Amino acid sequence: MTMVVNLVVSVFVIILLQVLGMVIFGLMTPFKDMEELKKGNVAVALALGGKFLATAIIIGVAAYTNTSILHMIIWFAVGYVCLIAAYWIFELATPTFKISEHLEKGNVAVGTMLCLVFIGTAFAVSSLIV
Repeated sequence: MTMVVNLVVSVFVIILLQVLGMVIFGLMTPFKDMEELKKGNVAVALALGGKFLATAIIIGVAAYTNTSILHMIIWFAVGYVCLIAAYWIFELATPTFKISEHLEKGNVAVGTMLCLVFIGTAFAVSSLIV
């Protein structure tokens, strides 16, 4: 019975962290991600998908390597801060344009690059989770 309760609580926490991560990323952009998706904006879809996959990678590794829910949450927070930092570093590395403006305009190249920045960062950070 204890194992079932632990599993249910862990799944609930994982879902909660994933949703929280997506909400925070949504607040970082000056446009509404879901509205852009409804319009068919592929660039935003790529960036949003990259964010989702990156947070899932970090949560998955944190859950796999930690038996404590608290440690899983702490490692998720560390990884999540790294993802936010990666976004801002990417923004700084492209001083001639604003990423969010190009995403809103549907620039698929920027969306793809940002997607891969998130995923690459998640893999790199996940290798540090113990």
